[in-house]
Amino acid sequence: MKLFTRTVCSFLIATLLCIATTTPAFSEEKKQFKLAWSIYVGWMPWGWASDQGIVKKWADKYGIEIEVVQFNDYIESINQYTAGAFDGVTATNMDTLAIPSVGGVDTTALIVGDFSNGNDAVILKDKASLADIKGLPVNLVELSVSHYLLARGLDTLGLSEKDIQVINTSDADMVAAYTTSDVQAVVTWNPLVAEILAIPGANKVFDSSDIPGEIIDLTVVNTQTLKDNPAFGKALTGAWYETMQIMSSNTEAGKAARAAMGQASGTDLKGYEGQLAATKMFFQPVDAVALAASATLPKTMDAVRTFLFDHGLMGEGAPSADVVGILFPDGQVLGDQGNIKLRFDTDFMGLAAAGKL
Repeated sequence: MKLFTRTVCSFLIATLLCIATTTPAFSEEKKQFKLAWSIYVGWMPWGWASDQGIVKKWADKYGIEIEVVQFNDYIESINQYTAGAFDGVTATNMDTLAIPSVGGVDTTALIVGDFSNGNDAVILKDKASLADIKGLPVNLVELSVSHYLLARGLDTLGLSEKDIQVINTSDADMVAAYTTSDVQAVVTWNPLVAEILAIPGANKVFDSSDIPGEIIDLTVVNTQTLKDNPAFGKALTGAWYETMQIMSSNTEAGKAARAAMGQASGTDLKGYEGQLAATKMFFQPVDAVALAASATLPKTMDAVRTFLFDHGLMGEGAPSADVVGILFPDGQVLGDQGNIKLRFDTDFMGLAAAGKL
């Protein structure tokens, strides 16, 4: 669950705006589709569902083909989706808004899979309170959900980023950086959180469970593609919730599924279940619908878009966070109603909840 440095961001947004004006609109009925995903606890089900033939089963039901492609680089998967190489991708709510939506690609949140409920954390060395972070350098992946988590944590103390020093650090270097004497505070995500907390003196002082429902993991698709090909949305949604039913069950099949997902993500059954415990998975579609249709989601997205605007991620020269419109299931729109580029849709999850897929 990561984003990119400010330098790369500025270049990327300019590039995406160019792509948005030169790439033909997706408006055709077709039979072959591609979904990109990357390794994270809440997205491991896609790889397993593909391996088990569940995705193919649902695609066959609707007379289409769906290729599920794993990316080792999360941001690259979103870039490829934004460029039109994929019809859907797994991404957080923040990154969906920051990359494809700001880049001009009208995108629909088809499946609300989960929200981080402790997987992302602020960790201090030999200090036990978030208030102790004042004046410290803080290592994190700049402009990622870690950065957002830190900003929200500082808000609770009446502090701002002016009260700390952000040091951009790759997630690949985070654990090693923490072991050095210069590093006093880090913000990162699992499994790195678990590794760092195993080091004596490491204390978790704020995590995503303190802002429940704000770091949301989605499966998103191109809006025009979905409109022209509802079978694509139905097949993906059907495959997802069949997988949810299996992996959440207290059966040998459920245990085997979780173990396989853990192994594929570089851990084991115990490690994966530990990550699941810090994740609010929506195993039942009715629960996903409830979040997508809740009165809190617009408030969350307002906080997210404000963060993005404050950090220059709403497009070069954007006068305000209103530059991109965000549509919610009740018809409410945040931002420009004439430029809606992110849509939270409950139609397909609702079909799953009603058993009508």
